[in-house]
Amino acid sequence: MITAQMVKELREITGAGMMDCKKALSEANGDVEKAIEVLREKGLSAAAKKAGRVAAEGLVYTYISEDKKNGAIVEVNCETDFVAANEEFKALTENIAKQVANSNVTTVEELLEEKYIADENTTVKDTVTNLIAKLGENMSVRRFDRFAVEKGAIQSYIHGGGRIGVLVKIECENESPVLSEVAKDVAMHIAAANPLFLNKDFVDHETLDKEREIYRVQALNEGKPEKIVDKMVEGRVQKYLKEVCLVEQVWVKNPDYTITKYLQEKSKEVGAEMKIATFVRYERGEGIEKKEENFVEEVMKQIK
Repeated sequence: MITAQMVKELREITGAGMMDCKKALSEANGDVEKAIEVLREKGLSAAAKKAGRVAAEGLVYTYISEDKKNGAIVEVNCETDFVAANEEFKALTENIAKQVANSNVTTVEELLEEKYIADENTTVKDTVTNLIAKLGENMSVRRFDRFAVEKGAIQSYIHGGGRIGVLVKIECENESPVLSEVAKDVAMHIAAANPLFLNKDFVDHETLDKEREIYRVQALNEGKPEKIVDKMVEGRVQKYLKEVCLVEQVWVKNPDYTITKYLQEKSKEVGAEMKIATFVRYERGEGIEKKEENFVEEVMKQIK
């Protein structure tokens, strides 16, 4: 006999609807474990139908260890901002960020096959799939990065409730709470200024050649004499580098400082040179082609 208590227990475990739980228990002859499998199978089927839908909303989330020596950033996508605000979706994203920071995986595929940090009886992939079935939207773990440092600090900054996330690695021979403070400031600057490169050494030749060609055409279109065009082009290239290279950018908190000068000043406080080793900036949904829907048409489709 299927009791109300059994249905309640299954609902609490799976998050599925009452009638779905009752049917699953009937199919499983009252065996809760088998009923979970039945619901999972149905969840997998439901999730598969949703997999083709564009998931460009979601959250960017970061995790930093207590000692500031390890950190991770992840982007987990869903279809709507409504689901992005769901507490279970938030918890999933937070747990995945923590899992990445404590893992050695290098690809999303490897991450999905790992045992889920919050429940080692299941995998990350199955956890995501089950939440898809429960909340009714396609979801995906899109990307992640992980930093570690021996001498220095890892810090992060999240802007707009998970719309933009930044992870920064600062290296320094001397340990000091100042390192974490500086890394936080730099992370906030990166979120606002969106640098493309750490410094000039990271700018590839293809990018520079493309910029030079653009500036050359601009100068010729402006009617500048050929003999001074090269000089103008190099001047504009140098200006471009100051705009896109983090260490040369004007610090958003103080226009009298560049990021380099800010680091130099703070390095005096700790008695050793502080250096930005690397950084990454995620913006939710960037590069994902969103399908534009006509709301009225969508409602009419549902009615029909």
